[in-house]
Amino acid sequence: MSSIPEGWSYGPWHDGPDPLQAPVDLRDALDELGRDVMNGSSPRSALEELLRRGTRNTQGLDDLTRRLWERRREIQQRHNLDGTLRDVQRLLDEALEAERRELFPNPSDDARFKEAELDALPSGTAAAVRELANYQWESSEARAKYEEIRELLGRELLGSRFEGMKEALQQTTPEDVEAINEMLSDLNALLAAHAQGRPEVPELFEEFMANHGEFFPENPRTVDELIDVLAQRAAAAQRMMNSMTPEQRAELMELSQQAFGSPQLAQQMAQLDAQLQALRPGEDWSGSERMSGDDPLGLAEGAQAMSDLAELDALAEQLAQSYPGARLEDIDLEALTRQLGDEATVDARRLSELERQLRDQGLIERAPDGSLRLSPKALRQLGQTALADVLRAARGSGERDAANAGAAGELSGSSRHWQFGDTQPWDVPRTVRNAVLRTAGAGRGSVRLDVADVEIAETEHRARAAVALLVDTSWSMVQEGRWLPMKRTALALHQLISTRYRNDALQLITFGRYATAIELPRLIGMEGTWEQGTNAHHALLLAGRHLRRHPDAQPVVLMVTDGEPTAHLEPDGTAEFSYPPEPATLRKTIFEVDRLAKLGASLTVFRLGDDPRLNAFVDLLARRSGGRVLAPDADGLGAAVVGDYLRTRRKL
Repeated sequence: MSSIPEGWSYGPWHDGPDPLQAPVDLRDALDELGRDVMNGSSPRSALEELLRRGTRNTQGLDDLTRRLWERRREIQQRHNLDGTLRDVQRLLDEALEAERRELFPNPSDDARFKEAELDALPSGTAAAVRELANYQWESSEARAKYEEIRELLGRELLGSRFEGMKEALQQTTPEDVEAINEMLSDLNALLAAHAQGRPEVPELFEEFMANHGEFFPENPRTVDELIDVLAQRAAAAQRMMNSMTPEQRAELMELSQQAFGSPQLAQQMAQLDAQLQALRPGEDWSGSERMSGDDPLGLAEGAQAMSDLAELDALAEQLAQSYPGARLEDIDLEALTRQLGDEATVDARRLSELERQLRDQGLIERAPDGSLRLSPKALRQLGQTALADVLRAARGSGERDAANAGAAGELSGSSRHWQFGDTQPWDVPRTVRNAVLRTAGAGRGSVRLDVADVEIAETEHRARAAVALLVDTSWSMVQEGRWLPMKRTALALHQLISTRYRNDALQLITFGRYATAIELPRLIGMEGTWEQGTNAHHALLLAGRHLRRHPDAQPVVLMVTDGEPTAHLEPDGTAEFSYPPEPATLRKTIFEVDRLAKLGASLTVFRLGDDPRLNAFVDLLARRSGGRVLAPDADGLGAAVVGDYLRTRRKL
């Protein structure tokens, strides 16, 4: 068996992401994001939904949060807080029973007097313990039980304020009690000096930790860290007291005076709590919890339960990611491990790594206002998918995917990596350069071409087109399930023009109550809203402005709508809405169509739905402009729009 080399150690990996963990599948994540975005979610909402839902191999934030609440409910429904009172009452009963057994056979008057003393004890547990402080026990067993009560109270009181103290004091000696009282006295003096802002506090802290560091396994490095640790525990202990009944609270406060047989400890603890509350008023000192179970908890365990509940609440807030600037890196993984185990921490790490890699790979970015959005790189990838889907549908209806960037076959001066099916000529210098760079980086002496090195020379049309895609964004598009096909159509056309017909000028225009020239990222992230009005007049007006900015290009106007015009733009810029449409709305809309016809624009209207009034109106537009009307279903909209654009393009 091989031995471990000297100086080496093995343990859990804590320094960042696990280097042996399988890489995050960004492709699946981006597909899910794109699907949600295309379905109408904003990019920010889509990413948040992905993180909430999780992936095939990773629990999402919702599942982790559900487990947190189940853990919280389990603590509350399993436990109650009267464990210390029960233990004290049990020890007191055992002490009194042992003492009476010792006194019963004794015929002396002194024994009868002691029995009378015991019979006259107050009914309350705390009062009885106090009355017995000076009692001279005849039974050694009874005396031991009574001393056990005092030690129990001391351990519980200290354990409720100092983590691990109860376990460390199972066998308490007078020297231990003296050391604890000395530590508390020095601690109160240190906190008082800190509150006064005295300059020697750092030296006092170092001296304090040198003398009493064994009481603080958290190993605080500064006095502020020490105060944070103590205040969190003390606040949890206070919330536990707040959660008790008034009678239980009064009993415990009185019993604490008997801790280790002296009120000194309780007084020191009260002073400590007061100083901590003044130094950390932001802690929850007034909260309480309802504990309804049957399992009794002592003071130390009760304080720990309150700390656990507070930690669970903090983790739930971190997982909710609902506060400004929230990041998954904010999740306290150590706390998550304590509460839910290692598997939950692995899932949280994977989600955090997913969000980080989406940003690092340039697929997700933060907008200036802090919100999340899909990057141009992500939109290009989604556009490739949308265009491929549309072209497959177009080929099914007789259209063909064009491999050339331009039908004229003239070199554009640009190149791109070869893809299967490309027929353009190789760009030899760039291909060889790619091979040289690849092999030189690998340290090889010879240069060999690889398929990945090949670049092809792109060609283009010398004739240009100015294209205006007008898409209806009125509420009926959302209501009738046409919102997603509309976005996919715009995405596919944008991808086609930006990659195959780069000299063409595309303008996306949305129209509801008003029309707006819009960039693709904003259109993709647009959420459907209730808005009455189909202002085709304003949209055609903006289309005309776009065409006039490109007088050397063939004008092409593509309009997608599911309703007749019900709004028009007034000279002062306000939109006038009316249903049924006013004659002025129809007249102004037709006027803009006539103006486009004078520019030689090819107008195609893609009519969604079978409304008779809409049918009649778009037929009129087609006759006035010399264009045509297509009536695809929602699923075929993209293929119809892209196919019509390619048909027009082939005429150039």
